[in-house]
Amino acid sequence: MKKIKGQMSESFLLGSMLAIVGGFLDAYTYLLRGGVFANAQTGNMVLLGVSAVEGHFLKALYYLIPIGAFALGVVAAEAVRYRFRNHPRIHWRQIVVAAEFFLLLGAAFVPQGDFDVAVNIAVSFMCAMQVESFRKVNGNAFASTMCTGNLRSATERLWRYHLTGDQSERDRGVQYLLIILFFIVGAAAGSWLSGLWGVKAVLFCCVLLAVAFGVMFVKEDVPGIEEERKKG
Repeated sequence: MKKIKGQMSESFLLGSMLAIVGGFLDAYTYLLRGGVFANAQTGNMVLLGVSAVEGHFLKALYYLIPIGAFALGVVAAEAVRYRFRNHPRIHWRQIVVAAEFFLLLGAAFVPQGDFDVAVNIAVSFMCAMQVESFRKVNGNAFASTMCTGNLRSATERLWRYHLTGDQSERDRGVQYLLIILFFIVGAAAGSWLSGLWGVKAVLFCCVLLAVAFGVMFVKEDVPGIEEERKKG
C-alpha cells in the first residue's frame, strides 16, 4: 500500500494514547460519577433494561442520558468533519481533540455528587466524538473507547496468521492486542488516580490529549491515509 507524508491521525502512537484515555474515562465515570460507563454504551443499555424490568424506571432513564449524549457526540463529530475537513492550517480531528480537552478540563472542577449527570453527559458526548473521528490505526479499523471489536479483530488476524503464515496478519493481530493492553492500562490508571486525586484525576487525560493535539502537527508516512483523505 502506497505511503505518503500525511497527518498522524491513524498512527499507532495516537491510537494508543486515545485507548488509554478511553479506558481511563470508563473507570473514572464508573467509580466517581454514579456508576455509569462513559464509553461502553452497551453496558448502559443492559443496565437500562435490567432497571426497567426491576421497576426502577427513574434509574432506567438515568442510563438513557449517557446513551443520548453519545448519539449527539457522533453528530457533532460529523458536523466538525464537514465544516473543517479542508481547513488549511488545522486538521478537523485536532478540533475534536481540543474539544475533548476543554470538556474534561471543566469536568475536573465539577464537584462529585449532584452534578455527576452533567459530567457524564459531557464525557459520553466527547467519547462519541473520539470514537467517530478516530477509526483506523495504520489503515486498520479500530476503536479507542471500547475493546470488543478490537478483540475480535485481534483473534481473527492471529488465526489467519496461524493458517497462512502471513507476517502482516500477525503484525496486525499484535497491534490490536497492544491497543487492548493500552485500554486496560488506562482503566487501571483511572482506578488508581481516582482514588488518589478524586474528580481531578481526569486531568491526566487532559495531559494525554494535549500531547495528542501536538503530535497531530507532525507529518509522517501513514499507510492508507490517501483513502481517508479523499473521504475527508
